[in-house]
Amino acid sequence: MGNKVAVYRKEHFNAAHRLHRSDWDDAQNYEVFGKCSYPNYHGHNYELVVKVVGEINPATGFVIDMKTLSDIIQQEILNRFDHRNLNLDTAEFADRNPTAENIVMVIYNLLRPHIDPEHDLFVRLYETERNFVEYPI
Repeated sequence: MGNKVAVYRKEHFNAAHRLHRSDWDDAQNYEVFGKCSYPNYHGHNYELVVKVVGEINPATGFVIDMKTLSDIIQQEILNRFDHRNLNLDTAEFADRNPTAENIVMVIYNLLRPHIDPEHDLFVRLYETERNFVEYPI
């Protein structure tokens, strides 16, 4: 087994969402989700960091071509979520609460099929400067 290297690609997207459960009344939604449950949605400037870990390909010197990784993220994530209302505009969150935790898992599952299975994939999603989630851990 050779040495592994981690490469990172950082991207950005803007999206609106509302945290709420339709089977709860407004009071319970507010109790659990606070202002994030307001019915007219709110937005975030998400920062996405994708980490790919693997051995360096001796022919290319890459773990993964960063342009290829960028293109995958653009196609699978940014085109799907950027400037969207996650609750209303995306199939992934039609029946799933778009919490940061759920968003990061959805992003991972969208990217995983496009990354060499011999490489490890990790996704970090910043919802705010101070709040972020990672998957897997």
